[in-house]
Amino acid sequence: MKVLTAKTAGFCFGVERAVNTVYEALEAGDEKIYTYGPIIHNESVVKELTDKGVSIISSPEELRGLTEGTVIIRSHGVTKEIYDILKEKGLKYIDATCPFVLKIHNLVNEAAARGEYVVIAGDRAHPEVEGILSFAGEDVTVLKDETEADGFTPKQGEKLFLVAQTTFNSNIFNKIVEIFDKKRYDYNTVYTICNATALRQQETAELAGRVDAMIVIGGAHSSNTRKLYDIARGICEHTIFVQTLDDLVSRMNAICDPASCVGITAGASTPKNIIEEVQNYVRRFWTDVG
Repeated sequence: MKVLTAKTAGFCFGVERAVNTVYEALEAGDEKIYTYGPIIHNESVVKELTDKGVSIISSPEELRGLTEGTVIIRSHGVTKEIYDILKEKGLKYIDATCPFVLKIHNLVNEAAARGEYVVIAGDRAHPEVEGILSFAGEDVTVLKDETEADGFTPKQGEKLFLVAQTTFNSNIFNKIVEIFDKKRYDYNTVYTICNATALRQQETAELAGRVDAMIVIGGAHSSNTRKLYDIARGICEHTIFVQTLDDLVSRMNAICDPASCVGITAGASTPKNIIEEVQNYVRRFWTDVG
């Protein structure tokens, strides 16, 4: 069996920075540490941190109830309301929001101040998009795909400003741009899909076209990992999504045989140790069962 692993699999800059921020706070011996929402979308990492005493705050109401401790803002960012509460209560906080997400906050805030109508390509239920929405003013729309883009009609003479969730599918974003161009909308756009995301998606597509089976590793709630799965599954029929090695063990026989070439990729929130566990297991699987 041949095993090929994507070069870009695993933690991206923003995720690694956020996780390191929490560990540094733990090592510094800070008083009680909280994260607003899971620091990243990976259950294994979150459990490891909670086992070390880090607590997760899930709502503005919980945040208002704090009187002490350090709050670390997750990599996906938070809404303007959360920043307001932190400042109002005088709570100590560390902003671990990915810098590329913060850039979008600033971009849409400036566009709203200019009177432009903000359009966000993304998943409206994702915490990153929820945060972006809060900085975009009242005139804002979220489009999840080209179908919604085709059905979107701005007011006559309205100036649009288009951005994307950092982990959005780059192919779909390009199709949305094509639709806006075709309809001759008056708009400006900034390409805000981060380079790491675009590179992972491109590499996943190339790898899926060269192998007999694909394994995509990542958290169940990870947007960027789910997009990698969708891309791989669209090219390679035998593609599975796993969170950990345990998820893979019972499914190996179903996706490949001893002569297979297997590709492995992982989302931006997947730790290196889980990727290595999956690699090692796949490489020895047929030897162990033979």
